[in-house]
Amino acid sequence: MYLRSHLNILGTRGIPAAHGGFETFAEKLALHLVGQGQSVTVYCQSPHGKDLDGREDYWQGVHRVFFGTRRKGRLATLEFDLACVRHVLDRPGVDLVLGYNTAVFNLLQRRHGRKIFMNMDGIEWKRAKWPLTAKVWFFLNEVLGANLCDIPIADHPEIARHVRRRCRTEPVVIPYGADAVGAADETPVCKLGLDPGEYFLSIARVEPENSILEIVKAHKAADTDMKLFVLGRLDPNNKYHRKVQTAAAENVMFPGAIYDDPTVKSLRFHARAYCHGHQVGGTNPSLVESLGAGNAIIAHDNRFNRWTAGEGQRYFRNVASCTDHIRSLARDDIALFSARIAARARHAEEFRWPTVLEKYQDLLCGHTQVQIAAE
Repeated sequence: MYLRSHLNILGTRGIPAAHGGFETFAEKLALHLVGQGQSVTVYCQSPHGKDLDGREDYWQGVHRVFFGTRRKGRLATLEFDLACVRHVLDRPGVDLVLGYNTAVFNLLQRRHGRKIFMNMDGIEWKRAKWPLTAKVWFFLNEVLGANLCDIPIADHPEIARHVRRRCRTEPVVIPYGADAVGAADETPVCKLGLDPGEYFLSIARVEPENSILEIVKAHKAADTDMKLFVLGRLDPNNKYHRKVQTAAAENVMFPGAIYDDPTVKSLRFHARAYCHGHQVGGTNPSLVESLGAGNAIIAHDNRFNRWTAGEGQRYFRNVASCTDHIRSLARDDIALFSARIAARARHAEEFRWPTVLEKYQDLLCGHTQVQIAAE
């Protein structure tokens, strides 16, 4: 017999990443740990329904287990998460759960005596988009998750303070990471009808809590020739989406959602500035990635964004202050350069992937020793 570390990662749609921040993080962490000689299982949602339940394979040395769902939408998430929890009960190692939205299922892991780490994500129940029933569900699962896991992980000091009020265990703070982008091809930007360095960028779900309407109104009021490029899926039947489009000036572009990584990196790197309107949450991946790209930041003024983006950036409370910041950065190259330098310094200080992944490794690998029969 010999000792080997093993980690099970639950709570994402799977790897390779194709959807969001948790998927990117799961991929980065899994590959990092495998490169350090440890074994990792990542649970993945199959796009092919129930016919692939329990299929297993290896991707770049990472063990993957696939589960499909019969249901759609939010019910599919419940079905998938429950299947993963049931499956992991008989597996070796410890479990890292990304998000608490279905923490009620983690009761099964606790009953089986498993070691559970949980990334507590943002304060989901405070998001304006959810109806009351969903808010109650998320609130209850937040409380359950904080108390079911052995160690809660917060990606932001303010999230840690929030979680600390929910449980007796001291949360560990490890922020999200991002790659430093030192250069990017201009071709994707030009193909989208943009001039490098002459447009403002927003990347977010088009929702009230992300201040998209305020950003669009501010851009119009700033009366600049520079375009505003708003990445985010739009639904013609969504009242808020229609309001955003109606309020936009003619030089605002709505391309929908773009997931191609080289294109998104090019858009970030060549943007005049990045507009970040998120009002709720911890260390937002999109904001961290913009710091890594050296973007000047115009962010909603709240404790989450101020800690993440740091000194040297601009923060707005309303349309008027956002207008002033857009107008200033459109005209003042010296202020723009200063903000870009500050962004790279803040990224290097706190959000480099190697630093983030090493912190996770130090936390997790002291608890993941399991016995595996030698061949």
